[in-house]
Amino acid sequence: QVQLVESGGGLVQAGNSLRLSCAASGRTFSNYAMGWFRQAPGKEREFVAAIARSGGSSYYADSVKGRFTISRDNAKNTVYLQMNSLKPEDTAVYYCAATTQYASTTKYGYDYWGQGSQVTVAS
Repeated sequence: QVQLVESGGGLVQAGNSLRLSCAASGRTFSNYAMGWFRQAPGKEREFVAAIARSGGSSYYADSVKGRFTISRDNAKNTVYLQMNSLKPEDTAVYYCAATTQYASTTKYGYDYWGQGSQVTVAS
């Protein structure tokens, strides 16, 4: 089992940037593909970005493509989500997730989840 802890959320003005981090522990990090999801109040949890075990491939939701970047540092057991040009509609709790399968764009493809980090974008 792997444990995931997100950090880096907060309150920012629209147009600014934030970087989320997700630290993993418990198992070999490079064995897991990683994903970021978000959930706004009253809405379903939705896919944001995913990255393959090696970091060689990444995938994005259309709503964040060109603004967000997912990356990982396997030596530090950490996955990142760099969020630029933030919009009020990006406001949500952001979750990182891990899977031993291939990187997935659906929440059902992940086995392990962090506790979430709140991101609030003020207009």
